Amino acid sequence: MVSGATPVLRDSEHYFFELGKFESLLRDWFGGKLTGGKPVANSGVVAKLAEWLDGGLKDWDISRDAPYFGFPIPDAPGKFFYVWLDAPVGYLASFKALCDKTGLNFDDFLGADSTAELHHFIGKDIINFHGLFWPAMLHGAQFRTPTALHVNGYLTVNGAKMSKSRGTFIQARTYLDAGIHPEFLRYYFATMLNDAPVDVDLDLKAFEERVNSHLIGKWVNIASRTAGFVQKFFDGKLADHFEAEEAALWQQLLAHYDGIEQLYAEGEFAETTRRFVAIADLVNGYIAAKAPWLMAKDEARRAELQQVCTLALHGFRLLAGLLKPVLPATVAAAEHFLAAPIADFADARRELFGHAVNTFEPLLGRIDPKRIEAMVEASKESLGAPAAAPAPAKKKAMNDTAKPSAPPATADTTTTISIDDFAKLDLRIGKVSVCEFVEGSDKLLRFELDAGALGTRQIFSGIRAAYEEPAKLVGRNVVFIANLAPRKMRFGLSEGMILSAGNGGSDLFLLDADQGATPGATVR
Repeated sequence: MVSGATPVLRDSEHYFFELGKFESLLRDWFGGKLTGGKPVANSGVVAKLAEWLDGGLKDWDISRDAPYFGFPIPDAPGKFFYVWLDAPVGYLASFKALCDKTGLNFDDFLGADSTAELHHFIGKDIINFHGLFWPAMLHGAQFRTPTALHVNGYLTVNGAKMSKSRGTFIQARTYLDAGIHPEFLRYYFATMLNDAPVDVDLDLKAFEERVNSHLIGKWVNIASRTAGFVQKFFDGKLADHFEAEEAALWQQLLAHYDGIEQLYAEGEFAETTRRFVAIADLVNGYIAAKAPWLMAKDEARRAELQQVCTLALHGFRLLAGLLKPVLPATVAAAEHFLAAPIADFADARRELFGHAVNTFEPLLGRIDPKRIEAMVEASKESLGAPAAAPAPAKKKAMNDTAKPSAPPATADTTTTISIDDFAKLDLRIGKVSVCEFVEGSDKLLRFELDAGALGTRQIFSGIRAAYEEPAKLVGRNVVFIANLAPRKMRFGLSEGMILSAGNGGSDLFLLDADQGATPGATVR
């Protein structure tokens, strides 16, 4: 928001970190010379960081003048360390405190000769801090550099930025209070993530459908359709071998599973979930073709039934091993059912011939769409408590003297509304791409606004008297109401309302926003 105040120029002494002295270190780190040849980040991230090197590293200003939050610089009154200098130091200080408390050796993890792995999980907007400044700081303090940077993109909900008014500014507590399993969200995100800093959209309908289809319909369903027969007819024991058909299918499943370790190591989570679906579809197709529920009715087919159940539960365990990093709590329950903990990815391949499993109990339930609806509504309510209802009017006694009513609201007095009323307005930033007179009207201007993800909006605004040169408005940001019902006018369809301040006529002034505000951004 532009305050209108006149900027004041001041001389100020600052402290700098000589980043340029670490250029060779950073080039070696980017090139994998400090990580045994392994890349430190996605190639696109490394290329972006290399642009800073190629452009010539400048000294980094690490001080700020008071007033400022953070840590004061010793012996420098009125000076504070820049937050991005002290924040990562604080992370390591917390870890150092943990080491002191538990008897761990801090240098085993952060010492210059440490062989431990140090991974940073960050957002794509701060790669310069974790990819340039922090490694240089660590090296300068004689600590080791990170093993790798794992960079994530931005999160949107239902295709747009999180919005309190739409109930999509969802907090973790609100999600949990709605009774939705936290590991469902982990799986959904995993289906879209790879080692690139891709943006992720939490489409709530797709979230519900994907979880219900993949985890319950494809995975849990394998055990629920076969485990009961194992207990009922075979005392919980699996067959002691595979017949030829089952052995061939088992090898096919293992072929899809091969390479899972490397996919996880490279951050290719979406590919692991595609492998998961492929394996699950093969197992479910096999079960559907064999129809064990029909075999169970024929005592002469018991051996065949045991083969089907044994292959199915081997497939179920293989999938559990694949999912364990994403669904650790749920897979722990599956391990209890199987009476066979999965020590690592290789162990999931192990055959359990003649092994006894426990009675199966449902591992997961489907997402009820009503829970998602409740979560969205609760997110709207979290904006603030609604205004208190007015107290009921008292009946006037016969001898009460009539009192004058309150004067109507004027331009200088306002009536109050609840936060829920305000939340109904979807205020957005629009960048003017076209502004012109409207033929046949002496009051209107026709705007075309770039509204980001909302597309282009045409809006007619009655501010012509205030802006006699509409072309000069092109390129500036305005604030408009995005969820106002479209109004059909004889000049065309108006798709919103642009906000301005003033008394009308020539006394109107468009609301502005800093150029950093992007088209379609929500006004909060």
